[in-house]
Amino acid sequence: MTAADPLLPELARELIDRATKAAIHRAARLRNHLDAVRLGQGRHSDHADTKVLRRVLAEYDWPGHRLVGPDAARAAWSIALHSDDEPDFQRAAAILLERAAQAGDARIDHWAHLHDRALITNGRLQEYGTQLLLNPDGVTLCPLRAPESLDERRATVGLPPITVALEAVRRRYTVGHLAEDASTVVFAGAA
Repeated sequence: MTAADPLLPELARELIDRATKAAIHRAARLRNHLDAVRLGQGRHSDHADTKVLRRVLAEYDWPGHRLVGPDAARAAWSIALHSDDEPDFQRAAAILLERAAQAGDARIDHWAHLHDRALITNGRLQEYGTQLLLNPDGVTLCPLRAPESLDERRATVGLPPITVALEAVRRRYTVGHLAEDASTVVFAGAA
């Protein structure tokens, strides 16, 4: 085993597999390529993924880089990010991810995304401008606290200025250019 090998490779594989399948499903949903049955199956899978992550958090705390490796830690983040139907869990996951990021075992920008998502899911204003709405008029920011100091807050967690981030997202969401991992930046309240 090398220093880069995760302590729990089986868990790492499971998290990556679950997050990959969920991302493929979300990409198809964004492209309106799913019928009602497949939409329901996706929601069921999201619930199952959240249940698995809940067990992981209870047993190991946040599955960070040392425990599962960077790819699986990203997968865990993605699962937590899309657990909108369980706002209390999402908030608790954000707390654990913040601790892991402060200990150098997770990415701080992942925490900022999850923190914002938990705030929006709970009807509050986001802090870092990571949560967006994709609608027929284009891409817009979800409600935001203190917009005048947004770029300063974003810089503290390694995020680019909001104008740069919004332009990148708008390019990804032009017709014919939907991103595979789009749901990590788009908050779709009805989905």
